[in-house]
Amino acid sequence: MCAMTMGTNLSRLQMKSKAPQVVEEIEGLIKVYNDGHVERPEIVPNVGCSLAPDLGVACRDAIIDKYTNLWARIYVPTSANKLPLLLYFHGGGFCLGAASWSCYHELLAKLASRAACAVVSVNYRLAPEHPLPAAYDDGVKAGVWAKQQEFAGGREWWAGRCDFSRIFLGGDSAGANIAYNVGLRANSIGVGVKGLVLMQPFFGGEARTGSEMRMAQAPRSALTLAASDAYWRMALPEGAGRDHPWCSAGSGAELRRAGAPVLVCVAEADVLRDRNLEFCGGLAREGVRVEQVVSKGVGHAFQILNKSHLGQTRLHELLSYVKNFVGRS
Repeated sequence: MCAMTMGTNLSRLQMKSKAPQVVEEIEGLIKVYNDGHVERPEIVPNVGCSLAPDLGVACRDAIIDKYTNLWARIYVPTSANKLPLLLYFHGGGFCLGAASWSCYHELLAKLASRAACAVVSVNYRLAPEHPLPAAYDDGVKAGVWAKQQEFAGGREWWAGRCDFSRIFLGGDSAGANIAYNVGLRANSIGVGVKGLVLMQPFFGGEARTGSEMRMAQAPRSALTLAASDAYWRMALPEGAGRDHPWCSAGSGAELRRAGAPVLVCVAEADVLRDRNLEFCGGLAREGVRVEQVVSKGVGHAFQILNKSHLGQTRLHELLSYVKNFVGRS
């Protein structure tokens, strides 16, 4: 693979020095060196497809594009047919995470079971090796691939169980940002989208919101303001700032034209809370049907990281919101 395809962000971060120097770091999560090397400690274990039988969900991995190593983990409830299909993108600031992370494996198996839907969890390319729009392009490719299974004569084991007239896009944090941007392109590529499920969508801007200033180091949130800024520096194209439409959430008019409603799940103690609420308001002003729910007392990514009684209670509520939204859309 030529150097150009590895993305411009690494070359942007390089410095003239014989000894490798750290040019970007989020402590304990990622280090980027001036020679292009990226370190990601294994903070979450990667797991296989096995699930407890009593969950009633079958799970397998599938290759979407072997040339870019694009793949997905698929979850299908075993007791129903004509299932809605949720194309899901994991979080991690565009720079971390995997469909095989244990926390996502657990979450999406529960979601498939509770919401009675098939889930295609996409393992997209990460920044800074592959800056945006690589993740969006992977999301579009995954959506086209999933839609094609409707006409593939049952080649994929799960396809015969799905209702392809009910395709949803969803994700959490950066994954919700990907779902939103893929949603803006979905109808133009022949993937009709029934709705979007966005959990604490990761957006930003040069101007700070109230929650970003008040909760820059929120104790109940997995995301700090400094980490947010660092993720955007690593993910955005060379020369782009946080007012870029991919960061600041460009117009949702395409969703209005498609008639696709949006469920936005906000966490009360999240540094992104006010930005998420502004996002909801902006969509509503453009005529998009928005459903907004706020999970009280929990922070960013609580649905995968918060194992407290409160966190699990809010997760139970969140899964119910998603089930109701998918069920009536």
